[in-house]
Amino acid sequence: MQAINDFILAAAGQPWVLVLVFACCLIDGFFPPIPSESVVVGLAAVAATADVPNPALLIATAAAGAFIGDNVAYLIGRRVGTRRWAWQRGPRMQAAFRWAGRELRKRPASLILVARFVPIGRVAVNLTAGATHYPRPRFVSLTVLSALLWAGYSVGIGLFVGPWFQKNHVLAAAIAIICAVVLGIVLDRVISKVRGRTPEESTRSVPPAES
Repeated sequence: MQAINDFILAAAGQPWVLVLVFACCLIDGFFPPIPSESVVVGLAAVAATADVPNPALLIATAAAGAFIGDNVAYLIGRRVGTRRWAWQRGPRMQAAFRWAGRELRKRPASLILVARFVPIGRVAVNLTAGATHYPRPRFVSLTVLSALLWAGYSVGIGLFVGPWFQKNHVLAAAIAIICAVVLGIVLDRVISKVRGRTPEESTRSVPPAES
Protein backbone atom coordinates (compact mmCIF):
# COMPACT_ATOMS: atom_id res chain seq x y z
CA MET A 1 0.00 0.00 0.00
CA GLN A 2 2.84 2.39 0.79
CA ALA A 3 4.30 1.79 -2.66
CA ILE A 4 0.95 2.73 -4.24
CA ASN A 5 0.75 5.85 -2.10
CA ASP A 6 4.27 6.84 -3.12
CA PHE A 7 3.43 6.29 -6.79
CA ILE A 8 0.27 8.41 -6.57
CA LEU A 9 2.16 11.18 -4.80
CA ALA A 10 4.95 11.12 -7.38
CA ALA A 11 2.51 11.08 -10.28
CA ALA A 12 0.42 13.93 -8.84
CA GLY A 13 3.46 16.20 -8.93
CA GLN A 14 4.19 15.61 -12.63
CA PRO A 15 3.16 18.18 -15.27
CA TRP A 16 1.50 15.49 -17.41
CA VAL A 17 -1.15 15.01 -14.73
CA LEU A 18 -2.67 18.39 -15.61
CA VAL A 19 -2.57 17.42 -19.28
CA LEU A 20 -4.53 14.28 -18.35
CA VAL A 21 -7.05 16.37 -16.40
CA PHE A 22 -7.50 18.74 -19.33
CA ALA A 23 -7.98 15.88 -21.79
CA CYS A 24 -10.51 14.06 -19.58
CA CYS A 25 -12.55 17.21 -18.96
CA LEU A 26 -12.50 18.13 -22.64
CA ILE A 27 -13.60 14.70 -23.90
CA ASP A 28 -16.21 14.39 -21.16
CA GLY A 29 -17.97 17.44 -22.61
CA PHE A 30 -19.21 15.40 -25.57
CA PHE A 31 -18.53 11.74 -24.62
CA PRO A 32 -20.05 10.83 -21.23
CA PRO A 33 -18.13 7.61 -20.42
CA ILE A 34 -14.96 9.60 -19.64
CA PRO A 35 -14.96 10.07 -15.82
CA SER A 36 -13.65 13.62 -15.52
CA GLU A 37 -15.19 14.20 -12.07
CA SER A 38 -13.37 11.18 -10.65
CA VAL A 39 -10.01 12.38 -11.97
CA VAL A 40 -10.44 15.94 -10.69
CA VAL A 41 -11.87 15.00 -7.29
CA GLY A 42 -9.28 12.26 -6.72
CA LEU A 43 -6.36 14.54 -7.51
CA ALA A 44 -7.82 17.30 -5.32
CA ALA A 45 -7.97 14.84 -2.42
CA VAL A 46 -4.25 14.16 -2.88
CA ALA A 47 -3.55 17.90 -3.15
CA ALA A 48 -5.28 18.50 0.19
CA THR A 49 -2.40 16.90 2.08
CA ALA A 50 0.46 16.68 -0.41
CA ASP A 51 0.11 20.13 -2.06
CA VAL A 52 0.43 18.54 -5.52
CA PRO A 53 -1.04 19.24 -7.94
CA ASN A 54 -1.60 22.90 -7.11
CA PRO A 55 -5.35 23.30 -6.38
CA ALA A 56 -5.61 26.62 -8.25
CA LEU A 57 -3.96 25.11 -11.33
CA LEU A 58 -6.21 22.08 -11.00
CA ILE A 59 -9.32 24.28 -11.01
CA ALA A 60 -8.05 26.33 -13.96
CA THR A 61 -7.11 23.23 -15.97
CA ALA A 62 -10.38 21.42 -15.27
CA ALA A 63 -12.41 24.53 -16.07
CA ALA A 64 -10.55 25.10 -19.34
CA GLY A 65 -11.07 21.50 -20.42
CA ALA A 66 -14.75 21.56 -19.44
CA PHE A 67 -15.34 24.84 -21.27
CA ILE A 68 -13.72 23.63 -24.49
CA GLY A 69 -15.44 20.24 -24.26
CA ASP A 70 -18.87 21.82 -23.82
CA ASN A 71 -18.30 24.06 -26.82
CA VAL A 72 -17.02 21.17 -28.94
CA ALA A 73 -20.29 19.39 -28.11
CA TYR A 74 -22.22 22.48 -29.18
CA LEU A 75 -20.40 22.53 -32.53
CA ILE A 76 -20.97 18.80 -33.01
CA GLY A 77 -24.67 19.29 -32.38
CA ARG A 78 -24.79 22.22 -34.77
CA ARG A 79 -23.02 20.39 -37.59
CA VAL A 80 -24.22 16.80 -37.30
CA GLY A 81 -27.32 16.91 -35.08
CA THR A 82 -28.25 14.35 -32.44
CA ARG A 83 -28.74 11.13 -34.45
CA ARG A 84 -25.58 10.76 -36.54
CA TRP A 85 -23.72 8.16 -34.42
CA ALA A 86 -24.91 4.91 -32.87
CA TRP A 87 -24.30 6.04 -29.27
CA GLN A 88 -26.57 9.05 -29.91
CA ARG A 89 -29.43 6.88 -31.16
CA GLY A 90 -29.72 4.73 -28.05
CA PRO A 91 -32.99 5.09 -26.08
CA ARG A 92 -31.26 6.66 -23.08
CA MET A 93 -29.51 9.36 -25.09
CA GLN A 94 -32.56 10.05 -27.26
CA ALA A 95 -34.67 10.49 -24.12
CA ALA A 96 -32.02 12.86 -22.79
CA PHE A 97 -32.08 14.85 -26.05
CA ARG A 98 -35.85 15.17 -25.91
CA TRP A 99 -35.67 16.33 -22.31
CA ALA A 100 -32.94 18.84 -23.17
CA GLY A 101 -34.96 20.19 -26.09
CA ARG A 102 -38.01 20.78 -23.90
CA GLU A 103 -36.00 22.43 -21.14
CA LEU A 104 -34.00 24.63 -23.52
CA ARG A 105 -37.25 26.10 -24.81
CA LYS A 106 -38.39 26.92 -21.27
CA ARG A 107 -35.31 28.18 -19.39
CA PRO A 108 -32.13 27.86 -21.47
CA ALA A 109 -29.70 29.90 -19.35
CA SER A 110 -30.30 28.09 -16.06
CA LEU A 111 -30.37 24.72 -17.82
CA ILE A 112 -26.95 25.22 -19.43
CA LEU A 113 -25.48 26.29 -16.09
CA VAL A 114 -26.94 23.39 -14.11
CA ALA A 115 -26.45 20.69 -16.75
CA ARG A 116 -22.65 20.85 -16.37
CA PHE A 117 -23.08 19.06 -13.02
CA VAL A 118 -25.02 16.12 -14.55
CA PRO A 119 -22.80 13.88 -16.76
CA ILE A 120 -25.40 12.67 -19.28
CA GLY A 121 -27.42 15.85 -18.92
CA ARG A 122 -24.58 18.13 -19.94
CA VAL A 123 -23.80 16.16 -23.10
CA ALA A 124 -27.47 16.13 -24.07
CA VAL A 125 -27.89 19.84 -23.39
CA ASN A 126 -24.70 20.89 -25.18
CA LEU A 127 -25.47 18.84 -28.30
CA THR A 128 -29.10 19.93 -28.34
CA ALA A 129 -28.14 23.59 -27.92
CA GLY A 130 -26.02 23.30 -31.04
CA ALA A 131 -28.62 21.33 -32.98
CA THR A 132 -31.33 23.89 -32.19
CA HIS A 133 -29.00 26.83 -33.00
CA TYR A 134 -29.09 28.35 -29.52
CA PRO A 135 -27.19 31.68 -29.87
CA ARG A 136 -23.51 30.81 -29.72
CA PRO A 137 -22.23 33.98 -27.95
CA ARG A 138 -24.72 33.40 -25.16
CA PHE A 139 -23.79 29.71 -24.95
CA VAL A 140 -20.09 30.56 -24.72
CA SER A 141 -20.61 33.05 -21.90
CA LEU A 142 -22.77 30.60 -19.94
CA THR A 143 -20.27 27.76 -20.33
CA VAL A 144 -17.44 29.95 -19.04
CA LEU A 145 -19.37 30.37 -15.79
CA SER A 146 -20.59 26.78 -15.58
CA ALA A 147 -17.10 25.37 -16.16
CA LEU A 148 -15.60 27.52 -13.41
CA LEU A 149 -18.38 26.60 -10.96
CA TRP A 150 -18.08 22.89 -11.76
CA ALA A 151 -14.28 22.85 -11.46
CA GLY A 152 -14.38 24.72 -8.14
CA TYR A 153 -17.08 22.40 -6.83
CA SER A 154 -15.17 19.24 -7.85
CA VAL A 155 -11.85 20.40 -6.41
CA GLY A 156 -13.62 21.63 -3.27
CA ILE A 157 -14.99 18.15 -2.55
CA GLY A 158 -11.51 16.64 -2.80
CA LEU A 159 -9.92 19.33 -0.65
CA PHE A 160 -12.60 18.85 2.00
CA VAL A 161 -12.34 15.05 2.18
CA GLY A 162 -8.57 14.67 1.61
CA PRO A 163 -7.34 15.78 5.07
CA TRP A 164 -9.37 13.03 6.75
CA PHE A 165 -6.99 10.43 5.32
CA GLN A 166 -3.60 12.10 5.38
CA LYS A 167 -1.63 8.84 5.51
CA ASN A 168 -3.48 7.07 2.73
CA HIS A 169 -3.80 8.89 -0.58
CA VAL A 170 -5.54 5.93 -2.22
CA LEU A 171 -8.29 5.89 0.42
CA ALA A 172 -8.58 9.69 0.36
CA ALA A 173 -9.11 9.72 -3.39
CA ALA A 174 -11.57 6.81 -3.25
CA ILE A 175 -13.69 8.34 -0.47
CA ALA A 176 -13.65 11.75 -2.16
CA ILE A 177 -14.87 10.20 -5.42
CA ILE A 178 -17.65 8.34 -3.57
CA CYS A 179 -18.69 11.60 -1.88
CA ALA A 180 -18.72 13.34 -5.27
CA VAL A 181 -20.91 10.60 -6.74
CA VAL A 182 -23.34 10.77 -3.82
CA LEU A 183 -23.51 14.56 -3.98
CA GLY A 184 -24.02 14.33 -7.73
CA ILE A 185 -26.98 12.00 -7.23
CA VAL A 186 -28.44 14.33 -4.61
CA LEU A 187 -27.95 17.33 -6.92
CA ASP A 188 -29.58 15.42 -9.76
CA ARG A 189 -32.60 14.66 -7.57
CA VAL A 190 -32.87 18.29 -6.45
CA ILE A 191 -32.78 19.40 -10.08
CA SER A 192 -35.48 16.85 -10.91
CA LYS A 193 -37.75 18.32 -8.22
CA VAL A 194 -37.25 21.84 -9.56
CA ARG A 195 -37.42 21.05 -13.27
CA GLY A 196 -39.57 17.97 -13.48
CA ARG A 197 -38.30 14.89 -15.25
CA THR A 198 -34.60 14.24 -15.59
CA PRO A 199 -33.11 12.45 -18.60
CA GLU A 200 -33.00 9.21 -16.59
CA GLU A 201 -36.69 9.44 -15.71
CA SER A 202 -37.57 10.26 -19.31
CA THR A 203 -35.70 7.13 -20.36
CA ARG A 204 -37.75 4.96 -18.03
CA SER A 205 -40.93 6.35 -19.55
CA VAL A 206 -39.97 5.39 -23.10
CA PRO A 207 -42.17 2.46 -24.17
CA PRO A 208 -40.37 -0.75 -25.16
CA ALA A 209 -39.84 -1.34 -28.85
CA GLU A 210 -42.24 -3.70 -30.49
CA SER A 211 -40.82 -7.04 -31.48
